Amino acid sequence: MAKTAIPYGFWPSDWSAEKAASASRDYAEIRTGHDGLLWIEYDPADGRCTLWHWRSGRAVCITPPDVSLRSRVYEYGGGAFCVTDRGVAFVNEKDQQIYLQSIADGIAEPTTLTQRAHCRYGDLQFDPVQSLVMAVEEAHIAERVEHRLVSFSVATGRRSVVAEGADFYSSPTIDSESRRMAWIQWQRPEQPWTASSLWMVERGGDGVWQAPICLAGTKGGESLQQPRFAADGTLYCLSDRAGWWQPWRAQDGRLVPVFSVNHDGAGPDAAAPPRFDHAPAPWQLGTTSYLPLADGGLLMTRMVDGYGLLFEQNGEGHERQLTTAFSRCRQLAADEQHYYCIAGAADRASALVAIERRTGRSVILAGGAQPLTGDRLSRPQPFSFASGQDETAHAFFYSPCNASYRGLEGEKPPLVVFLHGGPTSACYPVFDPRIQYWTQRGFAVADLNYRGSSGFGRAYRQRLHGQWGVVDVEDARAVVTALAADGQIDSARTFIRGSSAGGYTALCALASDAGFRGGASLYGVSDPLALRRVTHKFEADYLDWLIGDPERHAERYSQRTPLHNAAQIKVPVIFFQGGQDAVVLPEQTESMVAALRQRDIPVEYHLYPQERHGFRQADNLADALERECHFYQRVLR
Repeated sequence: MAKTAIPYGFWPSDWSAEKAASASRDYAEIRTGHDGLLWIEYDPADGRCTLWHWRSGRAVCITPPDVSLRSRVYEYGGGAFCVTDRGVAFVNEKDQQIYLQSIADGIAEPTTLTQRAHCRYGDLQFDPVQSLVMAVEEAHIAERVEHRLVSFSVATGRRSVVAEGADFYSSPTIDSESRRMAWIQWQRPEQPWTASSLWMVERGGDGVWQAPICLAGTKGGESLQQPRFAADGTLYCLSDRAGWWQPWRAQDGRLVPVFSVNHDGAGPDAAAPPRFDHAPAPWQLGTTSYLPLADGGLLMTRMVDGYGLLFEQNGEGHERQLTTAFSRCRQLAADEQHYYCIAGAADRASALVAIERRTGRSVILAGGAQPLTGDRLSRPQPFSFASGQDETAHAFFYSPCNASYRGLEGEKPPLVVFLHGGPTSACYPVFDPRIQYWTQRGFAVADLNYRGSSGFGRAYRQRLHGQWGVVDVEDARAVVTALAADGQIDSARTFIRGSSAGGYTALCALASDAGFRGGASLYGVSDPLALRRVTHKFEADYLDWLIGDPERHAERYSQRTPLHNAAQIKVPVIFFQGGQDAVVLPEQTESMVAALRQRDIPVEYHLYPQERHGFRQADNLADALERECHFYQRVLR
C-alpha cells in the first residue's frame, strides 16, 4: 500500500506516549541460586522494583505489594539484593534498610536485618561460610556523610566494620573459603572512573581480618572496578591502566594482564592488548560485566563501536561470541549449564536471556517483547564523524519510520539530538521506546556518544576533563553538520534534548547559538555552582573535574553557566523537573525558567511532585514525552 505524504514531524501514529512509557520495563542485578535465577524487574506502571524467581520454567514475583527494592547509596544505588543460604537479602527502597526473605511457595514476609535509620545500604554480597551479609554502608550524621564496608550476621544481626577511613567503597567480594576479601575504594576529589584502588584483606587464624593491603592504584591515574575471586582463588579485576577497562589478575602481589593472544586468533601478543572496554563507567553499585569461569576462562562483555557484545574465553585463550542477536549484554550470571544476562537489541525490549554453555543456544526467560516490527521500526545506524581539532565522535542515527506515511517530496526530516546523562555515561543501540515515538512521527534522531562518553577507552572518556560544556557542545553541533552534509536531515529544523547532565549540555548548546530551533531540559543542570553547593558527596568534586576550581576558573563558570547566559538563548525551551530531586533541585530549574520568561522567550515548565532524579512513573513518562513532542511541533509550525 502506498504511503500518504505528510510533512515530517507531523505523522500520525498509534505508537502513543502511553505505549512508549509502558514499554520502558527493565531488569537489573541477576543472580543464580535456589535452583534457578533471581532478578530485579522495574515496572513503570507503578514505579516499583520487584524481585522475581525463575525456576523450573516459571517466573514468579516474590516481593510483597508494599515493597520496592532499590538502594540509594551514592544516590544512584545498585546492588540492592543478594542470594543467601536461606533466601535473599534486599534493600527496601522506603527505609533503605536490609531485609531477609525466605524463598518459598508464595510470598514470604520479609524480616528486618538492620535497624539503623540514619544509614543506607547497597552492593550486598553474601558470605556463605560465615553466614554474613556484606554491604557498603552510607551513614548520614549531622552535616557529614560517612562510607564504610560492614557485615551483618544473618543469625543475630550483629554488625561488624570491615573497612573504613576512605571516602568511598564499592564491590566487596569474598573468596569461596571466606579467607580473603577484596574491594575497590577511592578518595575525593576522584571519581571511580578517574582513579581508584584495589584492596585485599586476609582473615587470620583467630577469624579476625588482618590489616588490608593495596594491590593496585597506589599511583593514581588508574580506574579499577569489579574485583572477582575465581573458584581456584585467583583474584581478577578490571583496570584501565592500558587505556581500556580490561581484565587483569593478581599474581605475586601485582596485577598482570589476562589477554595474551590477539582476538583475531593470530597468536601470542601480550604487548598489544585489545582496544576494547569491558565495562561501563561505574555509576551504580552491583555491576557484573564479566565472570571468572571454572576452567580459568572468562565470560565477559565487550564494548565494540558502542555495542555491548558477549564473549566466552576458555582457559587456553580461545574465544567465541555468544548470542549475536543482541546488541547490548549486561549483568552476567552463570551456573553449570547456562550463562545468563540482561540483553537488549534494536528490535525488542530488554530481556532476561539464558544461553546454553555447550551449544550457545539462547532462550528468552522474561521480557523481549517486540511491539514494533518491520517497517514500523527505526533501526540504529552507527556512525562516526569529525569534531573538534581532528578528533572523532560517535553516535547512532535513527531515520523517520512509519508504515503509513512519508515526507513531502523534496523535504528533509527535522532532527532531535539525544544527549545521555552522566555525563560520563553512554547510549547504546537498543530498542528505546522514546526514540521510536519520535521516528514514528517523522523526526530523525541522533543518539550521541559525545567525547567524554564511556565505552571508547580512557582517553575518550577523559576528554570532558575541564571541558564540560565545550567538547560535548562541539559534538552536538558537529553531528548536525555531518548528517546534513550526508543529506539525512534538515539542518534548519533541529532540536536538542537531554536529561540531568545531558540537559546541561542542551542548555549550553542553546546558549551558544548552535543553530537549534529549540530544546528540552529534563531535570538538567542550569547552574553548576548552585549544584556544587548542594550536591551529594559522591559528586561533590565532580564539577571541579568537569569545569575547574570555581575560584581559579571563575571565568569558565561564567561562560558555561546556562543561567548566567540565559540572555543568549533565543529559541523556545521546555523544562521537566521532579519535585523530590536531590541531585538537581527544583529551585535551580525554576530560576532558569524565570530568567527566560523575563525575556519573553517561549518556555514551558512541568513539575512532577513525586518524581526524583530520573522519572519512573509511567503516567509522568508519557505526559513528558507527549508534551515535548507537541512543543516541538508548535515550533515547526
